[in-house]
Amino acid sequence: MRVMRGLILLFATAVVPTLASAQTYPSKSDPRNNLKPGRLDAGVAASNMKLLSFTPKPAQFDTVRGLTFVNSDLAFGTHYVYQANFAGFSIWDITDPAKPTMTAVVQCITSQGDPSIYGNLLFISAEGAGNRNDCGSGGVQDPKDHMAGVRIFDVSNPKAPKLVKNVQTCKGSHTHTIVPSPTDPRTIYIYVSGQQAARPETELAGCKNGTDPADPTNSLFQLDIIKVQLDRPEQAKVIPGARVFTGLDGASECMRFCAPADARRAAAGAGRPARPAPDPDMPTGPRNCHDVTAYPALNLLAASCSTHSILVDISNPEKPFRISALADTNNYQGRHTAAFSNDGKKLIQTDEWGGGTGPMCQASSMIELGGNTVISLDAKKKQNQRAYFKLPSAQTAEENCVSHNGGIIPVPGRDLYVQGWYQGGVNIMDFTDPDKAFEIGYFDRGSIDPPKPVDVPAAAAAAQTPGARPRSNTIGGSWGAYYWNGLIFSSELDRGMDILELTPSAQLSANEIAAAKLVTFTDYNPQSQPKMTWPPAFVVVRSYLDQLVRGDGLASDRTAAIYAALDAAEMKSGLARATALNALALQVDKDVAGAKDGARVKTMASEIRRLATASK
Repeated sequence: MRVMRGLILLFATAVVPTLASAQTYPSKSDPRNNLKPGRLDAGVAASNMKLLSFTPKPAQFDTVRGLTFVNSDLAFGTHYVYQANFAGFSIWDITDPAKPTMTAVVQCITSQGDPSIYGNLLFISAEGAGNRNDCGSGGVQDPKDHMAGVRIFDVSNPKAPKLVKNVQTCKGSHTHTIVPSPTDPRTIYIYVSGQQAARPETELAGCKNGTDPADPTNSLFQLDIIKVQLDRPEQAKVIPGARVFTGLDGASECMRFCAPADARRAAAGAGRPARPAPDPDMPTGPRNCHDVTAYPALNLLAASCSTHSILVDISNPEKPFRISALADTNNYQGRHTAAFSNDGKKLIQTDEWGGGTGPMCQASSMIELGGNTVISLDAKKKQNQRAYFKLPSAQTAEENCVSHNGGIIPVPGRDLYVQGWYQGGVNIMDFTDPDKAFEIGYFDRGSIDPPKPVDVPAAAAAAQTPGARPRSNTIGGSWGAYYWNGLIFSSELDRGMDILELTPSAQLSANEIAAAKLVTFTDYNPQSQPKMTWPPAFVVVRSYLDQLVRGDGLASDRTAAIYAALDAAEMKSGLARATALNALALQVDKDVAGAKDGARVKTMASEIRRLATASK
């Protein structure tokens, strides 16, 4: 879900969390509560953002049969959005984001199909037993035709993508992340997160399941690495992997939020053959990761590995090593995806409690599971757990909802994270203060399915039919939501694709939105996080000033005077503008000592000087 397969766990009643939290969860009066259901006509609630366009799924994928045809993640390049699907991928031309047009639909059974783009190469993850080398449907009849790993497509002609290479890996690829070579611009590395056990050696030579994390021949206990020379992608190959799990113990014994015995599961398993007992020699620590996020500019990688958050040094991508690891103190067991703050001093770890298919955002759900944890990094990159954050609305029992994929919004002076919550919709979390994360915006629809009937004869009859299965809900909602070049893009599993636009409010000013739009990238893969920088601009300076007003970080008479001085300087040009700005910077320097938020005032003074230099 980037799916974690498995049954939904029912956890005990929440107790008071040990970590700080700024939110009250959930709000009983939230506009998202109890929206009208419907696939294409559901009720909508929005705050701080508006829907610019909605594009339905292409006909080839327009089905809700289980997970076979759901949309998954997104990648971005030039004016195209690459939207993956469990049965292939779509390429959308968003030259006019209000009216995206279809460039290509590629049908290719590939399980969840996690995508990344680099230049003219599109990388697609493949795992599961049904993927074939030829992308065909109908399942694998001969093991030699089984594809599990990363597919490489040439999309230099986006209207006719061409499969260049199937790179087979022992565990397949649930997700993957691009790490560019720091020394060779024509080489990239694909860090592969495989969720499965190793394939039989009879299917792929060299594959081996083992119990020793330090054994280099053991296919487990490592992230697979694929080396790709961009001018020869057909020669891409697997190299020795990243063994970052050695010496990690399992999570501590569950003490707080524990799964109670489930009588229904026991009953369902009655009469079935018992599952094989786990190998007693198998270590209890992690041996795979669900996802990893690289921050190449800082030579860091954050790995989300179920029970552990693992920080890795990737200064040499072929020889990565673990810097630190953290296991949650409250048995936060489903680490799914990570993100760095732009300065690299904080981490977000999301938790896909229940695997993405269950309603984990109900009023009865707990804040400590199924949301985000904010982690700070000290000077030695040791991880320190801080606050929890959970979607603060009460979603219905018909809506699969849990924390999922997202990315940073480039507002200077703030740490903002936009993400998808499946049928919980899209929201924006401010984690500037790692102890007080809070929501500043959202977009949500009502459930795809209506509530289940109660006391209806057909429902009663079904309940009395031996072996009858209850009606299941449609799996849908936002797989991931990402800010790219001024807009927010959300991949909707069942419905299609949403493009959203930020709108100003008391929580997010017009200057902050304009400053964010100054940060643009040709290619963008959210799990290969780029460093964001802003050109010198009046909206950047005013963003810091708006934040000082919002947070009461500087006396109101001074903020009013600074606004006026900026307006006056902007009316000038050349040397006159630079002179006025330098004079203003000297005045702002004097404000630092007496300000409630002196650090922000100091940064604003630096931005004023940077703008003055650019004005000469």
